[in-house]
Amino acid sequence: MWRPQGRGSAAHRMTPPDINDIRAAADRIAGAVIRTPFLHSRTLSEIIGAEVWLKFENLQFTAAYKERGALNKLLQLTAEERARGVIAASAGNHAQAVAYHGRRLGIPVTIVMPVSTPLMKVAQTEEHGARVLLHGDRFDDAYARAREMEAAEGLVFVHPFDDPAIVAGTGTIALEMLAENPDLDTLVVPIGGGGLISGMAIAARAVKPGVEIVGVEAELYPSMKNVVEGGAGAIGGDTLAEGIAVKEPGQLTRAIIKEHVDRIELVSERDLEHAVALLVAIEKTVVEGAGAAGIAHLLADPDRYKGRKVGTVLCGGNIDTHLLANVLIRELVRCGRIARLRIGARDRPGALAAITACFHEAGVNIIETNHQRIFSKLPAKDTVIEVECEARDAEAIEALVKRLEGKGFVVTRAALD
Repeated sequence: MWRPQGRGSAAHRMTPPDINDIRAAADRIAGAVIRTPFLHSRTLSEIIGAEVWLKFENLQFTAAYKERGALNKLLQLTAEERARGVIAASAGNHAQAVAYHGRRLGIPVTIVMPVSTPLMKVAQTEEHGARVLLHGDRFDDAYARAREMEAAEGLVFVHPFDDPAIVAGTGTIALEMLAENPDLDTLVVPIGGGGLISGMAIAARAVKPGVEIVGVEAELYPSMKNVVEGGAGAIGGDTLAEGIAVKEPGQLTRAIIKEHVDRIELVSERDLEHAVALLVAIEKTVVEGAGAAGIAHLLADPDRYKGRKVGTVLCGGNIDTHLLANVLIRELVRCGRIARLRIGARDRPGALAAITACFHEAGVNIIETNHQRIFSKLPAKDTVIEVECEARDAEAIEALVKRLEGKGFVVTRAALD
C-alpha cells in the first residue's frame, strides 16, 4: 500500500495505490472538488442501444477531472514542501488544476508550458496565480525544463499522471459512479498518459470485480495500446483530442492498465468531432475532444454494447471556442444541412438570377457566393459560381441539386472528407 513519503525513494513512491488510498483521497478532497452529476442519457442510450450514463467532470471549476489528483497530491505535501512550492509541466488542464488548488492552499506554483501553448490557456493559468514560463516547442521540452527547475530550485514536481497520489485522486470518479449506479457492467474511459483510467480501474475492480473496463485513445496517438498490447501504430499528428495526445505513457500507469484494463480501443478524428457535436446538441454540454473520446467509441461501435449498462467520463470541457464552432459547422456539413456547391453556368446576364431562383424554390438559404472565372476548366465564356448554403435537412439539398441540373446547370459538391 502506498503512503506519502515526501522526497523518499522513487521505487516506493511508484507503488500503485489501492482501494484504501482511493477512499482516503475521496475523504481528503471532499468539499473542495465538485461531486459532479452522473446522469442517464436517454437519447444517447437510444442511439447506441445501451443504457448510457455520463459523468460530467467537465463541470469541475477548472472544467476537468484533473483537480482530483492535483488536490490529493498537494494535500499530502509536508509543510516544508508546501513552503518550497511545486512545479508542473502542462499545456492544459493539469496546469490549471495545480494552479487553482495551489493558490487555495497558499502553495507557490510554477508551470512550464511549451511556447506554442494557446494564449488563452496561458492567461487562465496565470489568473489562478501561477508563475508561468514558456519553454520549447513541444511538451517534452517543457517537461525537461520543469525537471531541471525542480532540482535547481528545490521544488516539488507534480506529475500529470505518473504519480500514485494523482492516480488515487482519479479513482474517486469510479467510486462515485458505482455508488450512484451499482448496476454498471462497463466503464469506457479516455486514455492519455493513463492516470484517469488507472485510478478508476483500481477502484472499480475493488468495488465490482466483474466490471468490464475499456480504454479509448485517439487513433493518431495509440501510445498506451502500443505498449500494453504490443502494437506498432504510428504516433503523431493534429488531433482534436489534444488532452490525450501523449507520446510516452506513464510507467506506473502502464503497469496498472496491463493488470486491470480489458482492452484499449482507438477512435478516429471524425468520430471525435461527431461526439463533441452530438454532446452539444443532445446534452447541451461543452466537451473537449479528449472528454468526448468515450462517447466517440460507443457511437462508432454500438453493436458491441447492445443491452449493456455503460458509464463513461466526460473528462474535460476546455475547448477553444473557435475550434468548437468549426466542429459544429463541420457536423452540419456531414449531416447534409450545409453544403458548398460549384455551379457551372454561362457567364451572361440573368444566370445568377436563375440560380438564386432555384434556391428560393427549394427553400435553401444562401450563406455566401463567389464567382470563379479564371481558375476553372470550363470554357472562357463560362463561369463557376460557388455557393455555400444551408437547408433544413439533407433531402432539401438533394432536391436543390436536381432542380439546378434540371435547368441545365452543371453541379458538383465540395466534400469534407
